[in-house]
Amino acid sequence: MPKAPAIDQQRLLDLQAVDTRLAQLAHRRATLPELKELTALEAERRRTADVLVAARTLVGDVERQVAKAEADVAQVRDRAARNTRRLESGTGSAKDLQGLQHELESLARRQGVLEDEELVFMERLEQVQFAAAELATTDGELAEQIADVSARRDAALAEIAAEETAVLARRQAIAMGVDDALVALYEKVRAPRGGVGAAALRARRCEGCRLELNASDIATLRAAASDEVLFCEECGRILVRTDESGL
Repeated sequence: MPKAPAIDQQRLLDLQAVDTRLAQLAHRRATLPELKELTALEAERRRTADVLVAARTLVGDVERQVAKAEADVAQVRDRAARNTRRLESGTGSAKDLQGLQHELESLARRQGVLEDEELVFMERLEQVQFAAAELATTDGELAEQIADVSARRDAALAEIAAEETAVLARRQAIAMGVDDALVALYEKVRAPRGGVGAAALRARRCEGCRLELNASDIATLRAAASDEVLFCEECGRILVRTDESGL
């Protein structure tokens, strides 16, 4: 049975307390609500960015359609203007002038069709530009939200880091006051037991597993020397006797 001064064994409870706090801080760091919020916001922004790229590509396509429609209308208008000038000048034979008149009528119909197409493309352009602008606004809003949540995350992490530094300093101070062999035993015991290697015996109950010891175990503990390092029969943790143990 390992031995250590009773005062050193009781200091294990202080060591356990700081280790428990360190574990709580590590858990808090890993489960910050800002982390989950950031993951969701960043995923949403990636989806928005993909749709925005597609929307801007569509705007470019429709802009080219509008430009082509405008060019086609301008070409027909120019041709009609030239024919009108020739017709008004009266230059050419009657047959030529009659041909120009027919062509002007055909150009007028063609111009009407092209202008209708141009109007459709312009209306379509207005729609896709509006959709792209809305997506750009959403992207900007998401960027602002991400920046805000990131700032809150960084503040929380800084707070955790500051407390960790203080707790680690306290842990070092406590460990320096405990027998090295006992600390080593404590570390060995707590590694496979969820980080809890030492527990107080309080009111005949192990604070590690929360089970009450039976009469036989109590008798054994009562008979043990104060420097004997005891273990809980149920959970295997170092059992530290205190004034509240009920022995």
